[in-house]
Amino acid sequence: MVRTVWIADGLRGFYRGIAPGITGSLATGATYFGFIESTKKWIEESHPNLGGHWAHFIAGAIGDTLGSFVYVPCEVMKQRMQVQGSRTSWNSTIMKDKMQIKSGAQMYGYYQGMFQAGCSIWKEQGLKGLYAGYWSTLARDVPFAGLMVMFYETLKDVTEKGRKKWAPNFHVDSSIEGLVLGGLAGGFSAYLTTPLDVIKTRLQVQGSSTSYNGMLDAMSKIWKTEGAKGMFRGSIPRISWHIPASALTFMAVEFLRDHFNEKLDNDNVQKVASLSIEKPKSSFGEVA
Repeated sequence: MVRTVWIADGLRGFYRGIAPGITGSLATGATYFGFIESTKKWIEESHPNLGGHWAHFIAGAIGDTLGSFVYVPCEVMKQRMQVQGSRTSWNSTIMKDKMQIKSGAQMYGYYQGMFQAGCSIWKEQGLKGLYAGYWSTLARDVPFAGLMVMFYETLKDVTEKGRKKWAPNFHVDSSIEGLVLGGLAGGFSAYLTTPLDVIKTRLQVQGSSTSYNGMLDAMSKIWKTEGAKGMFRGSIPRISWHIPASALTFMAVEFLRDHFNEKLDNDNVQKVASLSIEKPKSSFGEVA
């Protein structure tokens, strides 16, 4: 696969679709982690029976669902820009024969950039085209997000218990811990949700030449024609992407969390100090 991409498109081929990919990731990350802490706290307070792992899973799932409104159109653009390859290969007869399923159906044109891709999809297919595979994306990302947060919090608990038992004097910076445990959590979650990613990708890249009629139809056809190997196709590149992405994300989250908590502690100390200074003054005034 790597050799084929390099021969066809060179270095540029490995970074095709990077603009919509980054845009979608930034939007999702801001929404996702902006809601995790507040959602988790609300679940634990209002529904104590859903505390622990379930609270982590639900918080991650809700955060990802909210981010999907921005993420899915970016994902559609990214996927289509990635599979089209070079202009020559896309316009070749071989490519058309491979991608065109129904007779008379036309594949989408070649996209030169994110903005042009978005406008073309909107013009040719409307809102339905931009949100192609929306439910399959949710079916992949909601479990992925929930599992990732749940795995991460579980790994943190196990690590903390092990540290207290075996190395009570050993201290690890929370950012480094987030880097390692976040990468592991992302890798585990990515592998388990690979079949859902395969279904989502097939639905999004098919364009106007419909070969799959929804999630269940795609799942059935892939399983019948390709078996378990087809359902887990691309698992290694998916894991290779999510391990560093999740690692850096959780490292940033832990860093910001520590920085925010430190700022709150400093503010509280200053408030207590100011109250302690003001109290003698008021008492002296009363005696006078």
